[in-house]
Amino acid sequence: MDGTRREFLKTGAKAVAGITAAERWRAWAEPPRVLGANDRVRVAICGLHGRGENHIKGYAALKNAEIAAFCDVDDNVLRQRMAEVDKLGIRPQTYTDIREVLEDKSIDAISIATPNHWHSLMAIWGCQAGKDVYVEKPLSHNLWEGGQLVRAAAKYNRMVQHGTQSRSAPAVMEAVQKLRDGLLGDVYLSRGLCFKWRDTIGHTPASPVPAGVDYDLWTGPAPALPFTRNHFHYNWHWFWAYGNGDLGNQGVHQMDIARWGLGLGFPTKISAIGGHFMFDDDQQTPNTVNCAFEFDPPGGKRAMLEFEVRHWIANHEAGIGEAQKPAAANPAHPKLGPSAGSNNTVGNIFYGSKGYLAVSNDGGYKTWMGNDQEPGPSEEEAKEDHFANFIACVRSRKKEDLRAPVEEGHISCGLIHLANASYRLGRTLIFDPETQQVKNDEEANHLLRDGDRGYRPPFVVPEQV
Repeated sequence: MDGTRREFLKTGAKAVAGITAAERWRAWAEPPRVLGANDRVRVAICGLHGRGENHIKGYAALKNAEIAAFCDVDDNVLRQRMAEVDKLGIRPQTYTDIREVLEDKSIDAISIATPNHWHSLMAIWGCQAGKDVYVEKPLSHNLWEGGQLVRAAAKYNRMVQHGTQSRSAPAVMEAVQKLRDGLLGDVYLSRGLCFKWRDTIGHTPASPVPAGVDYDLWTGPAPALPFTRNHFHYNWHWFWAYGNGDLGNQGVHQMDIARWGLGLGFPTKISAIGGHFMFDDDQQTPNTVNCAFEFDPPGGKRAMLEFEVRHWIANHEAGIGEAQKPAAANPAHPKLGPSAGSNNTVGNIFYGSKGYLAVSNDGGYKTWMGNDQEPGPSEEEAKEDHFANFIACVRSRKKEDLRAPVEEGHISCGLIHLANASYRLGRTLIFDPETQQVKNDEEANHLLRDGDRGYRPPFVVPEQV
């Protein structure tokens, strides 16, 4: 990025930050571009580090989509990605501030791969600006703002796809349909597993912000905390101001499948215990958690969902994780430890009156039927086309075809927030799915609205979307 462009972005960001929400809305309030039969959907990818690389590859492979813009607060990452896509003949416009992206009337959709604390606000702004939105998991940093995003998507008639891509995996879709068709009989329990090797993040002191990083924009709605390496790329997941722990990182995928398979909405009772075990480091979120959710809907079926996070040595369950054996294929590969790559156990198990079904994070499923646990139907298909599904719905305007609509994402992420609230408060929560409030517990409701953190102006999720 040349110096003139960089200076423009700095001064432009200050100017945009100074306008009111009403002024910004007037600037955005223009009918979105109408796509013709041969028009490609012009997408701006926001957040290019980590998962953002998958967004680039996903859209670059689609003939009916065009990567029109990149947005990232780290100029180092921005330049790296620009160099990579230049080899593919892709030359998107570059931005540092999402608000400048939203002012570009030629952009049809934004695809959000930023840290969690930006997800809902950026998506709401996108809806208000007439953009369709693909928002990475979890779509919210707290329960309340997720509800606000649902309202914004409905009010502005936007396509909003949640980044739980397992909903576009053929084998997982088939497994859920088997549950619906009664393969397991009465499904009374689902279990989500997130056993991932997570090493210590150590301690990192406050340090100067790296050159090329707009740390104020990176912080956005979160409190203005000193820059440390652990607050930045990836390790932000383990701090309450920015992330939601491994429940909201890897676990949200399995939580979504666990609830989807049961065919239920919000739970009525939530309890979570755990802690930050073994390591002395900067991490705030727990690295070991056991969660239990009870579903007792009026006139509906009663069921239970269990979810477990482990951060270090763990066993496999129901064959999940056993298929990946790089240590056996390569004797020089470590057999244990985070670098082994073969010891994670990430997936789901469903238990019914006729048998049980296991879904692996690689996309396949297996079943065991009857008292003798004879092998039943199975499928190993792992590929998914979640980005393609989003783009197809942007073109068709058929919300019913979205495989991970914002409403479903909000509920699954809501389970994450309820479990984290139960863990942090040290008590069971009794929840009302209709009001989306914890009964007789104002402290819990305050926490579920991000009361322990709040929003830093001007990066505030609006009360009225």
